[in-house]
Amino acid sequence: MEEILLKCAVVDDSRLQRLSIVKLIKDHPNLKLVAEYNNAIETKNGLLDIDIDLIFLDIEMPILSGFELLDGLHNQPQIIFVTGKTKYAYKAFDYSATDYIHKPVRKDRFNDAIIKALNMYKLKNQATTPDDEDFIFVKSNLKNRKIYLNRLKYIQALGDYVKFVTDENNFVVLSTMKSFEEELPKDKFMRTHKSYIVNLDKVEHYNSKNIEIDGEQLPLSRHKKKELAEALSSM
Repeated sequence: MEEILLKCAVVDDSRLQRLSIVKLIKDHPNLKLVAEYNNAIETKNGLLDIDIDLIFLDIEMPILSGFELLDGLHNQPQIIFVTGKTKYAYKAFDYSATDYIHKPVRKDRFNDAIIKALNMYKLKNQATTPDDEDFIFVKSNLKNRKIYLNRLKYIQALGDYVKFVTDENNFVVLSTMKSFEEELPKDKFMRTHKSYIVNLDKVEHYNSKNIEIDGEQLPLSRHKKKELAEALSSM
C-alpha cells in the first residue's frame, strides 16, 4: 500500500505529546502531516479550509473534548484516538474510531494503527458495494448503521454490549449475542465461543484452541472444533 498517502492532523493540548506523534507521522512513508492543533475549537475552524484523511485525536482537552469536536463535524475523517485514559474505549467505538492508542505511544503500536487506517482507506475508495449484498442494521450512538455481512469479521460479547469488528471499523452496541446469532445466516456465521461469533469466510487458520482472522487470535471452544471443521469443509 505504498502508493497511499494519508493527509494527517494531530490534535492534543500537550505540546510534548503532539511532537511525539508528529515525529512518528514524519517517519512513516504513508503519512503526510498537514496540520497540528492544541484544542478542539482551533481544529474545528482549521478543518474548514483543508482536506484531512486521518486525525490523531486526544480526548481530554480544555473547553471542548475530542468527542465534542467530532459531534460538530459534518464530514468526519478517520479517527485514531490517542489518550492516557482507557475508560473512553467503549465510547470511542461509537464514533467509528479506526483505533484507540494509549499514551505513551509505542512505535510498533502506532504502526499497527496505521495499517488499519490504510486498509480502511483502501476499502472506502474501492467501487461501491452492490445494493443486493446482504446486510443488517444495528443501532449505535443513536444511529442505525448498515453492516454488510461480507465485511463483518466477527462479533464479540462485552458484558451488556456487543462489539462489531468489520474490515473498515469497530463499534459497540447495547445488545446480546443471542439476538445477532439468530439473525445472521447460519451457513456464513458460527458461534465458536461463548463470547464470539465469526464470519466463516474470514477464517484463515485454526487449531484446537484458537481461530485466526486477519492476524487476530480468537478463542475456540473445545467442543466447537469439529463443528467448525465441518462448516469450513462444506463451504
